[in-house]
Amino acid sequence: MSAKAVGDQLIDELVGRAQWTGDEVYGQDPKLRSVLKARRIGYVLAVACTTKVRINENRTVVQADTLAASLPRDAWHRQSAGAGAKGPRYYDWAWVQTGADKNRCLLIRRNPVTDELAFYLCWSPGEVALSALVRVAGTRWCIEECFQADKSQVGLDHYQVRYWTSWHRHIILAMLALAFLAAVAVSAAPDRSTDPNRPVHSSDPIDLTIPEIRHLIGRLFRPSTTPPHRPLAWSIWRRLHQAQARRAHYRRRLTSHSDT
Repeated sequence: MSAKAVGDQLIDELVGRAQWTGDEVYGQDPKLRSVLKARRIGYVLAVACTTKVRINENRTVVQADTLAASLPRDAWHRQSAGAGAKGPRYYDWAWVQTGADKNRCLLIRRNPVTDELAFYLCWSPGEVALSALVRVAGTRWCIEECFQADKSQVGLDHYQVRYWTSWHRHIILAMLALAFLAAVAVSAAPDRSTDPNRPVHSSDPIDLTIPEIRHLIGRLFRPSTTPPHRPLAWSIWRRLHQAQARRAHYRRRLTSHSDT
């Protein structure tokens, strides 16, 4: 078997039934969408509001934002794109079949407060529910949060290099440091209920976060006359107050959602 065939087989095994998502840089690339479809990999890719799509069984060409403005009120559904730091991320969602393929659609997200719109081109190898597309669209925040943590906690962007080798070494070390902090955070997290609204009822401190673990490790390497239990006590106090603030955010967001 050739190296290319082995590589293709490995990719197929890795992606399986995976759903891909990405921002407009990837969503605007028709070649990428074609490759994903050829491999029968579903995707939810962000696109610009000026993107043109075909509706009415491929008979009508319309711009994405124009299509969103023409949708009736009952076309929108309030759903959460996942839990955020301040509670479920509720948006209004609508989807419209595009082209002649039943499994191809334009997914539209509307902010219920600002009415800001976002658009996604979607395709799946089989029928999927709106909630599944919303869930995949919401996973993009995980990627963005990872890059933000890498920059703010381990200095991913703190380099002044001009050569590939030195840049490559810096990026690898930064990613290894973040992977270590993430592994410690996961291992330190207690077993809890999978209920997404658990923070509303829980009085426990929030789990150790990557910034908190980095702060505690930093204290270990700084000479100090403070007893070792003092930083841990402050950490628990901070996380208790953060949990209290999170409860308030969750309750307010859940209350506002129940009123709509």
